[in-house]
Amino acid sequence: MATVEARDIRKSFGTVRAVDGVNLSTKEGEFLVLLGSSGCGKTTLLRMIAGLEKPTSGDVLIGGQVVNDLPPRARKIAMVFQSYALYPHMTVFKNIAFPLKAQGMRADAVRQRVEWAAALFGIELLLHRKPRQLSGGERQRVALARAVVREPAVFLLDEPLSNLDAKLRASARDELQQFQRRIGTTTIYVTHDQVEAMGLGDRIAVMQHGRVRQIGTPMEVYDEPADTFVAAFLGSPPMNLIEGKDCLVGFRPEHFLPKEAFPMTEAASVPFRVTRLEYLGADRLLYGVLERPFPEQKVIAKLPSTVTTSIRQGETHEFVVKEKDLKFFDRDTGLRTAPRPLSTQFA
Repeated sequence: MATVEARDIRKSFGTVRAVDGVNLSTKEGEFLVLLGSSGCGKTTLLRMIAGLEKPTSGDVLIGGQVVNDLPPRARKIAMVFQSYALYPHMTVFKNIAFPLKAQGMRADAVRQRVEWAAALFGIELLLHRKPRQLSGGERQRVALARAVVREPAVFLLDEPLSNLDAKLRASARDELQQFQRRIGTTTIYVTHDQVEAMGLGDRIAVMQHGRVRQIGTPMEVYDEPADTFVAAFLGSPPMNLIEGKDCLVGFRPEHFLPKEAFPMTEAASVPFRVTRLEYLGADRLLYGVLERPFPEQKVIAKLPSTVTTSIRQGETHEFVVKEKDLKFFDRDTGLRTAPRPLSTQFA
């Protein structure tokens, strides 16, 4: 196992700064997720760690050693791409064995290592097939087996599940996490899917415009967002952000509940006029506007099926949010600020 560290990494393409002063470090055996929308710099950062791109400035360290000038093959990393990049004319066995043969390993040792990697991913019966005879999930397993067969110090995964359908992605996430826990290899995983990030990562680095906006556990980045970007990026639906008296006030849709269903002390109560409803089975999403003290500000409430309060489109109901669930942000910078008394914002 090894740690990966980025020290003030920057990468420019002409006048475009794709990565802008990133500092982060993994722990040994950690599953770190780089999360962000397309164009935020997460894949460029991963490629610099892999040695496929050279930083404009800053250092990449693997196992405490600066590797800026080392080629990819010397960095003891294995990378799995979104496209899997399997050789179509080779069998699964030969695809997995390819990096070992390139290293000049003996044939008997190659077979032993390939069979070990195939067993890890349950693809022993597919070794004689070619990629065109495999499903998307099976190809993904072959690509991962080809990566692990080299026993790298670090795995770098660039959206390896994005070509799978929704049902298969859920099972593949579980398999991938169990596999990573089993071998304990430090892993950096790139995705734009927040569900994937929350489900897989020991920690998540949320990126925007080439910078890391926040890094923390899934619970930390969701419950304690560092700024309005993280607050709005994570969550489905995202955090409600409304104009308070002297700041932005945020609260999650699942914390905004009908007063009659959840009578609470130390809670802010506001009239909420429902303009649209969505029934999702396990949840109801209520879209609407506040009537006071923040007139016509749009918010969303997410009610679990256990809340059976009858609510119809066009009706106004008193909704509440606990004081502890309110987050406060500076109106100009978007950064988290100290909590305010309820009376100063909801009077």
